[in-house]
Amino acid sequence: MTKITANRRSALAWLGAGASVPVLAACGGNEARAQGNFPVSYSEAEWRRRLTAQEFRVLREAATERPYTSPLNNEKRRGTYHCQGCGNRLFSSAHKYDSGTGWPSFWRAIDNGAVGYSTDYNLGYPRTEEHCADCGGHLGHRFDDGPEPTGHRHCINGVALEFRPA
Repeated sequence: MTKITANRRSALAWLGAGASVPVLAACGGNEARAQGNFPVSYSEAEWRRRLTAQEFRVLREAATERPYTSPLNNEKRRGTYHCQGCGNRLFSSAHKYDSGTGWPSFWRAIDNGAVGYSTDYNLGYPRTEEHCADCGGHLGHRFDDGPEPTGHRHCINGVALEFRPA
């Protein structure tokens, strides 16, 4: 890991530790994307009924949970991680690793069609946003500073995931 990458991660974790989820949601969201044509689609009222307030802010309004708050950071069992919004299989425990960022991280998605990507400029520079390919729910972001063999770090909000043990 380069010094620049480590400093960026530390700065983002530090900034996230002091920010609340509603403040981050107010930085801009992907409401239009979240309401696109996906195999699983509900009205805003139905999403609010199905999800907790925090799940709704992350999945439907592209907020970010505070780092180091998800119990999934320490999940070590074999199993799969599914979208909390619709149950789509997204990540395998075989691809999970500790990135030191405070969010569950994976070096690849479970298959090529599980996750969709778009460009997000909410922090003033381009980032690769990840969303569930089935419901459009915001998952997190993909960075190019992960381990081999992909070199990717899928930095995912734990609240957007449901872990199902093998």
